Amino acid sequence: MGSRSVMLSLIALLVILHAQLWLGRGSISNVAQLHAQLKMQAQLNQKAVQANQQLAAEVRDLKEGLEMIEEKARMELGMIKINEIYVQIARR
Repeated sequence: MGSRSVMLSLIALLVILHAQLWLGRGSISNVAQLHAQLKMQAQLNQKAVQANQQLAAEVRDLKEGLEMIEEKARMELGMIKINEIYVQIARR
């Protein structure tokens, strides 16, 4: 009688474990679904990172672009700001 109850307990435990494997929170289908969600979220994150990098580059260009334009205007066109004195040194 004792070995039969042990056998039934082990079978019941095996049934519970299989039910958990196929139907529970950590089931195979649930894990596959979570992997798919993770992959999709990683793709969305990558797109967001690229968009952020592009925006950061645009901001950097706007900040540095004005300085670059000012430098070109000074060097190539000889432009000066108000109340500045322009000194040009002739080289031989």
